[in-house]
Amino acid sequence: MSEAQGKKVRRGTYLLPNMITTLSMFLGFLSMILAGQGNFSDACLAILLSALMDGLDGKVARLTHTASEFGVQYDSLADAVAFGIAPAMFLWYWQLHAFGGLGIAAAFIFAACGVLRLARFNISASTGSKRFFVGLPIPAGGCTVVTFYYLASVLPESFAAAVAGFTLFLAAGTGVLMVSSVRYFSFKEYDFVRAHPVRCLVAFFFLLALLVSQPKVFGFIYCLLYIVGGLVYTYGILPRRDRLLPRADADQGN
Repeated sequence: MSEAQGKKVRRGTYLLPNMITTLSMFLGFLSMILAGQGNFSDACLAILLSALMDGLDGKVARLTHTASEFGVQYDSLADAVAFGIAPAMFLWYWQLHAFGGLGIAAAFIFAACGVLRLARFNISASTGSKRFFVGLPIPAGGCTVVTFYYLASVLPESFAAAVAGFTLFLAAGTGVLMVSSVRYFSFKEYDFVRAHPVRCLVAFFFLLALLVSQPKVFGFIYCLLYIVGGLVYTYGILPRRDRLLPRADADQGN
């Protein structure tokens, strides 16, 4: 292959991850249109598909050796649309419009905090730990919102008032978690999986079976467990470990 042909292939593969990112952003844009039309189920599905595309574009860029600073920034802008603005608009059309100005504030908190989360991630990605995210990742925030819609759709009508109130809390609370200092596992390092491959495979099959059996229920439960897990690790496990480290150093010094 000549040098000119090599450059042509490289330019083509450079476009591939950005095309996937564009598709992710389009799905977020489509979600806003569907939510405005009252088609909430398809609006949520569009955001979930966007999350799938968001997971693919980075992997494709790494596999084809076409990762670039442009791709990183473009991916963040697409995430702001798909997982910041789109879920906030969905929340407004679905439940938050009933709260008037308070609903506007909650939806804006979600969107604004998501964008702030992306900005903070962009400036700290090269220096921060790859094992944990600081703050709830914005795709996880968006998926939490839409999976709650699916859970609410199978609840009895008597829960309607509780669903509306929890939606208001979820919008603001998820937004705050995105700009918090809570640490969330990034799934970018797989030391535990390598050490316990059989156990992890069995656990994966079990979790997948639960999700397939009741996707509208367990989708939100998994998102909620991820959120709670970060809170437990940050405010429960980390402080305890920090207290034990000086004691261990002192014991070694004796």
